[in-house]
Amino acid sequence: MDNLPPKEISDEEMINQAFHELLNDYLNTKHRKKVEIITKAFNFANQAHKGIKRRSGEPYIMHPIAVASIVCNEIGLGSTSICAALLHDVVEDTDYTVEDIENIFGPKIAQIVDGLTKISGGIFGDRASAQAENFKKLLLTMSNDIRVILIKIADRLHNMRTLGSMLPNKQYKIAGETLYIYAPLANRLGLYKIKTELENLSFKYEHPEEYAEIEEKLNATAAERDKVFNDFTAPIRTQLDKMGLKYRILARVKSIYSIWNKMQTKHVPFEEIFDLLAARIIFEPRNIEEELNDCFDIYVSISKIYKPHPDRLRDWVSHPKANGYQALHVTLMGNNGQWIEVQIRSERMNDVAEQGFAAHWKYKEGGGSEDEGELEKWLKTIKEILDDPQPDAIDFLDTIKLNLFASEIFVFTPKGELKTMPQNSTALDFAFSLHTDIGSHCIGAKVNHKLVPLSHKLQSGDQVEILTSKSQRVQPQWEVFATTARARAKIASILRKERKANQKIGEEILNEFLKKEEIRPEEAVIEKLRKLHNAKNEEELLAAIGSKAIVLGEADKNELKEKQTSNWKKYLTFSFGNSKEKQEEKPQEKEKINPKQVLKLTEESLQKKYIMAECCHPIPGDDVLGYVDENDRIIIHKRQCPVAAKLKSSYGNRILATEWDTHKELSFLVYIYIKGIDSMGLLNEVTQVISRQLNVNIRKLTIETVDGIFEGKIQLWVHDVDDVKTIRNNLKKIQNIKQVSRVEE
Repeated sequence: MDNLPPKEISDEEMINQAFHELLNDYLNTKHRKKVEIITKAFNFANQAHKGIKRRSGEPYIMHPIAVASIVCNEIGLGSTSICAALLHDVVEDTDYTVEDIENIFGPKIAQIVDGLTKISGGIFGDRASAQAENFKKLLLTMSNDIRVILIKIADRLHNMRTLGSMLPNKQYKIAGETLYIYAPLANRLGLYKIKTELENLSFKYEHPEEYAEIEEKLNATAAERDKVFNDFTAPIRTQLDKMGLKYRILARVKSIYSIWNKMQTKHVPFEEIFDLLAARIIFEPRNIEEELNDCFDIYVSISKIYKPHPDRLRDWVSHPKANGYQALHVTLMGNNGQWIEVQIRSERMNDVAEQGFAAHWKYKEGGGSEDEGELEKWLKTIKEILDDPQPDAIDFLDTIKLNLFASEIFVFTPKGELKTMPQNSTALDFAFSLHTDIGSHCIGAKVNHKLVPLSHKLQSGDQVEILTSKSQRVQPQWEVFATTARARAKIASILRKERKANQKIGEEILNEFLKKEEIRPEEAVIEKLRKLHNAKNEEELLAAIGSKAIVLGEADKNELKEKQTSNWKKYLTFSFGNSKEKQEEKPQEKEKINPKQVLKLTEESLQKKYIMAECCHPIPGDDVLGYVDENDRIIIHKRQCPVAAKLKSSYGNRILATEWDTHKELSFLVYIYIKGIDSMGLLNEVTQVISRQLNVNIRKLTIETVDGIFEGKIQLWVHDVDDVKTIRNNLKKIQNIKQVSRVEE
């Protein structure tokens, strides 16, 4: 030991110290104390990863220890999960297999580790998204054991905390995937604290400048917020003391990501976000039976001090959310003329809110059973989606994502049973949630005894009766009506089966037809028919013939007969066509793209090589990234563009980091939205500011005035984001203009 160089000792000390901290944290929890198996897992992992370093330069084993400590402290799981967290990279990065782990640590830990081990690439080829496949595997194991996903979230949280040492293109991929999949998953499992941290970290790497700006503004207004909070809570404290409750009141400041999100969706500046502050009252109930009553007693007593907002009482105490969240939210009018939200929770509810489902297990004796039913239901839905193979990675991620956002409504069956449905559910979704048969034969619904179409959006509290008919079949447009993952997956699968059956029939009809006309069934013949009927591909053509949407007749005969005689024409046109294509292809030599380097976007390259995405119209100065599509073209997307979010989660290995290197030579189109109070000569002032002062070309201008309020959209040519800022600031100086923001079309 003495002859080791000092660096080695410090590494070893660092590892041991980190592990002892983990053990101490574990010993402080309420779990059964199984120290020896955790020590065994640590020694095994430490041996397996010996000498390997992370990108940041620290020993690799520090990562599993950090993940295990998140699993233990922040999610509150026990020894099995801690061991699995310590071992989660062993199978993937070393020569040990899942069997080895099973032999040493038993089947439970091995099963979790297997769920966390990524599928190595290769089997799916480049076209399929390995990311989506890994995610699918994770969900499959998750439906057997929820701990798999909890450890995966912990792993992702540690990766996000140490993302700074990664290459930029990796950062965008990981941050994008986190926002798209893991933050909603954490939310769905009730891990609010982790969800918020994941969102903030993703945002910090995708939009560093905006993150810093909001953080700065939050710090600048902190003292003022503390004063408002203390003034607001002082009378509440007096009241609660009178009631003789043990309680604590915390200030909750809106997270940086939520603030930015609100600024984007509502098109308002930071200064106009008024719900930055909320208060949280966490109390210890007098006894467990009284917990619910105590919440409402507190509500009644504080609404005597401040006036509550009539429409903003949210009662999740009597109806917990599907992820187990319980609380009473009220919005009160403070003395400063601003609404402040107050969340009332017992200590137990607070634990559940912070640690999600893991906390339920702590309180199981007290009866956490009905909420488990909700988790079971959700896992069952995920299982159903997985049972039904989906051809496209992005579709698959979308379907799962539909099911993650846990804003719910409560609806009643005709017999008065309560059903929980995702928000924006339609009558059709409700039908499928009852049973696939009811869904597929559904012709309409009665909501509160009134007849409504299948596409009718349900509201909380509706009573819904589904009307069915034996002769009804699933219609293709239903895919648009359905909003829940379950209904969509079922409809798509039924339609796929029907399409297959129609293709078979279509093939028979076509063969009969060709036989009768004595035409050989060859590729070229089918290709001609496809072009004649404008079908996308052979499958679509056959399905259309099978479903009688296309009836083969005279036109088809003429097309096929005439063309078969004049075969030489075909060769001529083809040979010319080919030579032309070959000539064209020559000059376009593909340059090799190195994904590890940051791509410079210059004026020249923007005109020749790169394509600006149609979906989000980026301009120089926006936070952007590059995506290499199947044809090796590079498409530039805004980082927050929804299409880019899907690409990052499904095809992360094709994401490139980019930076602007432009000098105000090219012009780009942007849309500016303005709103304000109508007055004489206002339009004149607007055009003066834009054209005269700033020399900017207006391409299109629409303005509409209703009851003295005008709204307008201006489409103009600018060089970059700085131009947009200047235009915005100058337009804001006009007296009656109250809001100016850049919008997508």
